[in-house]
Amino acid sequence: MGFRFKTGGTPHVAAIVVCAMALAAKASWAGERVTLSNGFVEQCDHHALVDGRIRLYISAGEDSYIELKPEEIVGFEAVPDQPAPASAAPVSPGPAARPQTPATLTPADLHEMLTQAGAEHNLDVDLLSSVVKAESDGNTRAVSPAGAEGLMQLMPGTAAELGVKDSFEPKDNVRGGSAYLDALLTRYHDNLALALAAYNAGPDAVDKYHDIPPYHETRIYVARVIHEFNRRVLAREAATRRDPSATSASPAQPTASR
Repeated sequence: MGFRFKTGGTPHVAAIVVCAMALAAKASWAGERVTLSNGFVEQCDHHALVDGRIRLYISAGEDSYIELKPEEIVGFEAVPDQPAPASAAPVSPGPAARPQTPATLTPADLHEMLTQAGAEHNLDVDLLSSVVKAESDGNTRAVSPAGAEGLMQLMPGTAAELGVKDSFEPKDNVRGGSAYLDALLTRYHDNLALALAAYNAGPDAVDKYHDIPPYHETRIYVARVIHEFNRRVLAREAATRRDPSATSASPAQPTASR
């Protein structure tokens, strides 16, 4: 039984998925409106011509981008910046919510926790890390405006169904969130994009459209998680090449099967 979504010398499953989503997933806090040759109008923070292709940068930095051919783009128009999606900026509840739990775990503690959860649910630790980063940025006390709580932003009802007694307790939250993601991957036959869309918008929305729902926030979320997953995968592979004897976070070889 191999881990799902592993890394290796073959093309990344996540990279393939994000290419298919490229025209639909741009940041809502973009600074440019992009008119595409297929008639769609999308947004990005800024763009640049690199090696004959246009990079649409999702954020102000240079790490998150999507590449398109120049002929796929009709033109650009500057637009005012917009605030980030609500789910991307969770806020902390009052100090009484979980005063004994630190808001931020050490990287080692968080990695150990996610590694254990990944082993229990046959999930790549870098995938879980990418979800945590997108959901809470590692804030154990994070609460979204919609009421999602903790590291993996569980809604109270979902947490109760998963047997999570305290969403602000990191191990309990990660255990529940990993179990939920595992169940969604099973439900959507290891289609990572659909599982992430259901994690963000709910399975009912995915089932309704038989695809990633046409919600701007959901498409941004899926692209963000997959991009971060790809980044971590590439970093892990680079580290292995530098030191072949190093132990990777999980067995190498991307696969969408269990």
